[in-house]
Amino acid sequence: MKGKATSFDIAHYAGVSQSTVSRALRNSPLVNEETRKRVFEVAKQLNYKVDKNASNLRTQQSSTLALLLFEDPTADESQINPFFLAMLGSITRACAKEGYDLLVSFQSASSDWQADYEDSHRADGIILLGYGDYIDFQPKFNTLLEQNTKFVCWGATVDNRADLTISCDNYGGGQLAAEHLLAHNRTDCAFIGDASDHSPEFFARFNGFKDKLKQHAITLSERKIANAISTEESGYHATRSLIANNITFNALFAASDLIAIGAIRALKEANINVPKDVAVIGFDNISIASYVNPSLTTIEQNTTIAGQMLVENLLKLIRGEQVQSTLLTPRLIVRGSS
Repeated sequence: MKGKATSFDIAHYAGVSQSTVSRALRNSPLVNEETRKRVFEVAKQLNYKVDKNASNLRTQQSSTLALLLFEDPTADESQINPFFLAMLGSITRACAKEGYDLLVSFQSASSDWQADYEDSHRADGIILLGYGDYIDFQPKFNTLLEQNTKFVCWGATVDNRADLTISCDNYGGGQLAAEHLLAHNRTDCAFIGDASDHSPEFFARFNGFKDKLKQHAITLSERKIANAISTEESGYHATRSLIANNITFNALFAASDLIAIGAIRALKEANINVPKDVAVIGFDNISIASYVNPSLTTIEQNTTIAGQMLVENLLKLIRGEQVQSTLLTPRLIVRGSS
């Protein structure tokens, strides 16, 4: 052949119509498997490349998904929660597998990002990671629903739309942490994180932890609950505050690994041995958790499956298919800190 192969060339050699070629290359269910394979084989032999821009113009789609990332404000904005980095890697690979590009954007919860993406058609759908203050974020969800924007969320629950959420069983994860500590006779417990409706994932972890202790006739004292956002610095200062107020405990459950790592630093500075004096458990199983000293016991959220499910469910929504919510099972990873 001379020049660049076209879909008409594929149709000629495959013995089908050009419209059948277009459907086959889009993996349309209207084309049977035998025909689809024949079309793909001919396309491969002709070194045919799909003109993505032309295809997008015909379908009015961008073949792009947007990942909008929201994080708690920190002093150094170059720092990204390693948990979100792991999710980003999984989502990127899942998009590539489906033939989609991924647009990644860091957002402020106070901006009108939801209108920008709806009006500009820069992406066919949106994946939301993080949300800052959940109470402030809820009106954004309502706007997305009113605009019929195709979107899915990690962790956050959208009112009456469970199908839009992929999350971990945070309540069950909190129970796992308590069970582990109780099994090692650690009954004088503290909690660091945001135990309020402003952070529902942390709150669910706290409630699971507290309720499991209560089942064993152990009350988690309010004096031993310290507020913190998901940063090492916040965990460090929250733990120092407990120590400065002469609040004693022999176990500490942190709502995230970053909080736990900061807590371990504060305990060390106060000459409190981990795990001999205080056992510490985090949540997330970020990559650095196994390298801190002592290595961090944690509750794992499977970021690989989470990223895959977010992309899979969003594409189903874009195609108008039925989607179900997914609650991932957490797993206890025991290491040196407990």
